[in-house]
Amino acid sequence: MHIVYRLALLAGLALTQIGAWAAEIRVVTSGAFTEAYKQLIPIYEQATGHTVISSFGASIGNAPDSIPSRFARGEVFDLVILSEGGLEALVKAGQVQPGSRIDLARSKIGAAVRKGTPRPDISTVEALKKTLLDAKSVAYSASASGTYLSTELFPKLGVAERLKETGQRILSERVGAVVARGDAELGFQQVSELIYFKELDFIGTLPEEVQQTIFFSAGLVKGSKEAEWAAHLARFLSSAAVAEIVRATGLEPAAVKR
Repeated sequence: MHIVYRLALLAGLALTQIGAWAAEIRVVTSGAFTEAYKQLIPIYEQATGHTVISSFGASIGNAPDSIPSRFARGEVFDLVILSEGGLEALVKAGQVQPGSRIDLARSKIGAAVRKGTPRPDISTVEALKKTLLDAKSVAYSASASGTYLSTELFPKLGVAERLKETGQRILSERVGAVVARGDAELGFQQVSELIYFKELDFIGTLPEEVQQTIFFSAGLVKGSKEAEWAAHLARFLSSAAVAEIVRATGLEPAAVKR
């Protein structure tokens, strides 16, 4: 059976409705889910006849293209996909419908260096600490993973003072791009945002004792004119039918139990 048709059936779609029910669904998604999203949206569009209009930005922070900044400017969306903390903040701000959260995937933080350069050890907490102290420059995200690193992990490891000199908080681009062009020696971000850079060597995830595993989730935007189809899309993105595609992008599908 053709994959589009098979996924359509598993997601509870009816291909005979294409055209009669065509809608435009406006979505904004954060970086960690981007690779999975880019693969899944064309499948959904072909199966349903709907059009998905996509925007991208960080889960948190005040960068011009961050999701909170987009909402503050009054940009209009039907569905938002971001870290669980970022989603909760939008619910509290009255921008996302309470109770509409649908978990899509779990994500871990990893590290990478430029291909061909030495691969430092981050396999244990002590090795990670030494690597952070020895690195001449360390790039980390201005979004969820970087906030955890700078406000919790670096102080916990006793390297915060060193990182004030060597750390780079990256706005509006992926950490991997900064490391790939040689502007930082070492980079930390969600695994799904690092593994697609061919110019990088992925060196692994943070040790489990200090790892931050978070959900990336979808929520319905208050006042959406396409709330029904936005919810439908969120269910598709979270379904077991697409789990293997999500897993291949460096995430753990929420549809699969731990």
